[in-house]
Amino acid sequence: MSRLPTAPQHEPQLHWSALRIDDLDALLAIENQCYSHPWTRGNFIDSMAMGYAMQLLWIDEQLVGYFVAMQGVDEVHLLNITVNPRFQRQGWAKVLLEQLRSWATSVRAGTIWLEVRKSNGRAQQVYLEFGFQAVGLRKRYYPVSHVEREDAVVMSFLLPQPPPQAD
Repeated sequence: MSRLPTAPQHEPQLHWSALRIDDLDALLAIENQCYSHPWTRGNFIDSMAMGYAMQLLWIDEQLVGYFVAMQGVDEVHLLNITVNPRFQRQGWAKVLLEQLRSWATSVRAGTIWLEVRKSNGRAQQVYLEFGFQAVGLRKRYYPVSHVEREDAVVMSFLLPQPPPQAD
């Protein structure tokens, strides 16, 4: 009696990519699942046109998560970070934050800034565990309804500075 050969086990491939127009449908499906007031296709296209850092994390062909960040003078502002609901509570937000930190360091930023809904304790906890600090409050920053707005907690992360270069 002969045995059929078993198929080789597939090793999942993790990879990063910059956002492309072809990725928008997959990204928007996740964005719309995760937020009461999601970014629109136009918001992402405008961010691409502005040259913002827009990194996507994939496992094979599945989009795990993404972030959008804007470089300023000596700082980076995290505008959007999202983990696919299928991958939440598995540590992927910290992987995205580590990639953000690496990119921010490469552009010689001193600080990463972000805002997070005051009601989003889970996200705040992830940021605190990563090393962010709550440094302020933006009153009525996020929309809740057509008339209601929610405060945002402002958080910052100080990046290590490279040693000064000798002349």
